[in-house]
Amino acid sequence: MGQIRAVLCGYYGKGNGGDEALLASLLQMLPDRVTPVVLSGNPQQTRDRYGVESCDRFSAFEVGKALRTSQAFIWGGGSLMQDATSFISPLYYGGTMAWAQQQGLKTIAWAQGIGPLHRRSIREITKRVLQGCTAVSVRDRASARLVEEWKIEPLLAPDPVWALEDTPVEALENLPSPRIAVTLRSHPQLTPQRLQVLTEALYKLQRATDACILLVPFQFSQDLEIARAIASQLPGSHKILMLEDPRELKGLYGGVEMAIGMRLHSLIMAAARGCRCSALSYDPKVTQLMNDLDLSGWELAQLPEDSQAIADTWIDDFVKEKVLEIEKIEALRDRALLHGKLLEQFVCNS
Repeated sequence: MGQIRAVLCGYYGKGNGGDEALLASLLQMLPDRVTPVVLSGNPQQTRDRYGVESCDRFSAFEVGKALRTSQAFIWGGGSLMQDATSFISPLYYGGTMAWAQQQGLKTIAWAQGIGPLHRRSIREITKRVLQGCTAVSVRDRASARLVEEWKIEPLLAPDPVWALEDTPVEALENLPSPRIAVTLRSHPQLTPQRLQVLTEALYKLQRATDACILLVPFQFSQDLEIARAIASQLPGSHKILMLEDPRELKGLYGGVEMAIGMRLHSLIMAAARGCRCSALSYDPKVTQLMNDLDLSGWELAQLPEDSQAIADTWIDDFVKEKVLEIEKIEALRDRALLHGKLLEQFVCNS
């Protein structure tokens, strides 16, 4: 049997560590027979980082050429079809999926988190392109229930990043321990007042634990300014760690004792490494992970105004046993690999 070319479409090459981790997970799980062609916002960076063919996601000419010379098209994970942040984004992803289907490619919606879908038009586009897919896999129960309403039977499995292979971060060797990794992102719910309360709580956590605070921006354009603002108010040991390779981002959590995060994939990476975790939720997907893993934390809208109350919760987390048992972590990793089994079944064998 010969090679199969597959176009991979997601929020790639845009500097978002979580989406890059999804791409790395997808490339890791692709069968050997599949040659990937990645649609990227930064094709040269994607080629250099992963050693794959890549083209400009915004060039209709390049995308069209990729589709004409390929046999499969894969939405590569994440919340691509949602209109909570923008209605333009689902138009792009829905449009490229529909284009691939018109070209006769096998199409797979892979490891998706569907919704929220507030606009009727976006909901209808999502329904139509998913119904035209060869296979659909989702990463959460809410997405599964939604597509089941559309008479689609999805594979439900944990986020693929649970199974991402990681790389150690050499820079940690020069930093004192214990270490606590913190990832916050800009969001309307993270008001200046709430950020100040969290900064004060981090100061109190550091004073109680004598920990080195690692501020880890997952998307520099959204996270770095916040990291710098917090760093300017921490008198103890701290460092802003700017890691671009998602395998290093996950590897980082093998060298810290605790993680505090807003971003979904910062918490998944930390939990996958058996790290103590506390969440700050701005989105239902983060709240669901908090509930599934029984993590401490708050939805930002209900964040306590008392920084000491927050610090006390974090201190309790820091001194207790690990959040997840090894058996549960391994089960989540093994189930996440089901997304790879789907690729083997529907890309190579159908």
